[in-house]
Amino acid sequence: MEGPAPMTLLYSPDEEDLRSAVRDLLKDRCTDVLARVETAQPYDLDLWKTLSREIGVAGLLIPEEHGGAGATPREAGVVLEELGRFVAPVPFFTSSVLATKALLEVGAGELLERLAAGEATAALAVPFSASPYRIPSGTANVAGADVADIVLVVEDGVLYQVSDARVELVSSLDMTRPVGTVSYGSGDKVRLGEVDLPEVLGFGAALLASEQLGVAEWCLQTTLDYVKTRYQFARPVGSFQAIKHRLADLWLDVVRARAAARNAVSELSPIATATAQAWNADVAVHVAEDAVQLHGGIGMTWEHPVHLYLKRAKATQIALGTPGDHREALASLVGLEM
Repeated sequence: MEGPAPMTLLYSPDEEDLRSAVRDLLKDRCTDVLARVETAQPYDLDLWKTLSREIGVAGLLIPEEHGGAGATPREAGVVLEELGRFVAPVPFFTSSVLATKALLEVGAGELLERLAAGEATAALAVPFSASPYRIPSGTANVAGADVADIVLVVEDGVLYQVSDARVELVSSLDMTRPVGTVSYGSGDKVRLGEVDLPEVLGFGAALLASEQLGVAEWCLQTTLDYVKTRYQFARPVGSFQAIKHRLADLWLDVVRARAAARNAVSELSPIATATAQAWNADVAVHVAEDAVQLHGGIGMTWEHPVHLYLKRAKATQIALGTPGDHREALASLVGLEM
């Protein structure tokens, strides 16, 4: 009798088809993120509607009985890779991953159906700096709440929907994903059920590694393209041995990040999540920093988009646990002393 097929980290044909659909749309519609984030409305809600209703990404993780696609975290990871590659200003991670996971935990079918249909977006009012290992109190620095139709809060392990939430935006390094403080009255809550918040945040951390991978891949590819066309001393700067070695090291880092991200969304185990975040969060920052430097003077300008990728990488480096938090957790999980 044959046993179950071994897990593979390779992308399936369906996953590649999903990637192509998302990438083609973003190539056409997500062409000037910098201009978008300089406006009063950083999120591109028209793009989000198209992603939600034509490709179905809003309901990707929602079961079919609630109008969703019933897909796995692997497919959601593919979408996050592409959104990271374009630093797309859409609330997929905050609404279709974090908030959706919380609603799935409590079986809130009616709200899930609204999300799956693209009729509403949701936000989980937990600080973006929270981690599966440490959850600060309060609702400051919440991502995605300013465009959420459904705001969810957690009090004493219970998930509530807030009917009249007020969101005050605060300064954020990552202009493509604004954060704010959520406030609400005590009488404005509807109880949805008990929720395991560390489980929700761990799920988010596992999938966030895929977005970090997408950021790193764009930075590496864009830098490779640039050093082939930038000449110095009558030679492409990419032909110099020091640049070749530097880019080869970055390529190896990104390859490892891809394996870590794919393993995290495939296993969804605490060890796989901690491993992916301990590696990918730092890699995204490192590759983005090198991209700025290897672009020379143009990389330091406001007009070049590479700074948006560096800011996204820095912001996600401290989101849902720092690399140090995840390394400490990983050491504990495998029985090592830090």
